[in-house]
Amino acid sequence: MAIARAEVAKHNTQDDCWVVIHGNAYDLTDFMQEHPGGSGIIMKYAGRDATKAFMPIHPKDMVNSLPKTTHKGPVTPAEPPADEVEEAEPAAAADEVPGIDQMINIFDFERVARNNVTKEAWGYLMSGADDELAMRENHAAYHRVYLKPRVLVDVEHVDMTTTLLGTPSSLPVYVTACALGRLYTPDGECAIARAANAQGVVQMCPTLASCTMDEMAAARAAGQTQWWQLYVNKDKKVTEEVIRKAESLGFKGLFITVDAPQLGRRERDMRNKAKLTAAVQTKQSAKIDKSQGTARAISSFIDPSLNWKDLPWFRSKTSMKIMLKGIQTGEDAVLAYQSGVDGIVVSNHGGRQLDFARSGIEMLVEVMDALRGIGADLDKFTVFCDGGIRRGSDVFKAVALGAKAVGIGRPVLVGAAAYGQEGVERVIDILKDELKMCMQLMGTPTIKDMKPEMVITRNVADHFVPVPRDYLVKQNYMPLELPMKTSKL
Repeated sequence: MAIARAEVAKHNTQDDCWVVIHGNAYDLTDFMQEHPGGSGIIMKYAGRDATKAFMPIHPKDMVNSLPKTTHKGPVTPAEPPADEVEEAEPAAAADEVPGIDQMINIFDFERVARNNVTKEAWGYLMSGADDELAMRENHAAYHRVYLKPRVLVDVEHVDMTTTLLGTPSSLPVYVTACALGRLYTPDGECAIARAANAQGVVQMCPTLASCTMDEMAAARAAGQTQWWQLYVNKDKKVTEEVIRKAESLGFKGLFITVDAPQLGRRERDMRNKAKLTAAVQTKQSAKIDKSQGTARAISSFIDPSLNWKDLPWFRSKTSMKIMLKGIQTGEDAVLAYQSGVDGIVVSNHGGRQLDFARSGIEMLVEVMDALRGIGADLDKFTVFCDGGIRRGSDVFKAVALGAKAVGIGRPVLVGAAAYGQEGVERVIDILKDELKMCMQLMGTPTIKDMKPEMVITRNVADHFVPVPRDYLVKQNYMPLELPMKTSKL
């Protein structure tokens, strides 16, 4: 029997709290005490419809994990009344938003995107670990890698196509896993899947997605390839279920994140989280870390005991290609090669884990030297790299040094936040245009023509050298905002 919304509205206290999600009422009184995000956000919607707040950061089927006793039944009317729908901030007039054809480079999207999302969503996307030096260094390091072009080469026809883990790709770029896509565009990871297909690149789908695995797989076009990024659960049975489901749904690669025994301190995100949980009271306040931020709140299940001895277990559970995502040293690259996995992603997690970790491009130099030093078969062992890619020349530098392809994350979500699926497609188009130009000017008509001797990496490890002004870092840090005080005078 349907429950009237007027009845739901009566249950609006910390001792008796119902909320409506996707047209159904749930009693979250007891669950509030365990909610990773704290009770404050639940109490904000006590007796009201929480669907709009729930959707961007939870897969739709997340409510199925709640105890069955919490489900009170469908509500009527199905649509929330106007007074329960939060008013959005006034949007800029259409003529104030630049057309997508005015996006000349990837940085241009950021101004538009920032105006289209909440402060919390922007803080989650753009935050890095601690002082955010590692995040900024990811991009800045590419400024210290210089190019040695060859001339008088026939570059009338440039072919930037390649093959990634058996899948043809229109260029050596893939969409890497980024969480909570619906914070940036209503269709979230599904919109990104469609954009990736339109551009002929592979999408890596995240564990911490806003969409369900089934939804992301359903968004896949015929012949399209998706990979699955895995945060390993403390419960091996759960991990095995996820792996088997991913394989059954047609995902072709399993990217095991190995650089996150816990997620880093992302202070900008934590600042926003502290505000959201400011209403936590009494017994709850002792159980919830109000400063942990969105990232930590949604990732408390990750297994910190994951180690090299566990890798054979993963191989026994799937026939998918297995990649280790988050390799940061030559030593670990060699261990990965010797373990029998199919490859690695050289990455510092977008500068979001350990501050002062080296950039992806700097680590790539060390990793390739180490693998070549042991005679690794680099035709069979795949090396990817991510972090800080903003230009086609960045793609060129990483591929020339030995990466089979590079992953892009923040640029994809920024494009999605600015213009939805079309924005993601435009981001990839810009990289294609820039890479083609770079290949022509470097005298490299094909990917195989890109060689390590064409890039100068002598200064890549020099971290404190003058570099051109970088607008990616301008006004990056957002300090604590203090409430205005009334003068006593």
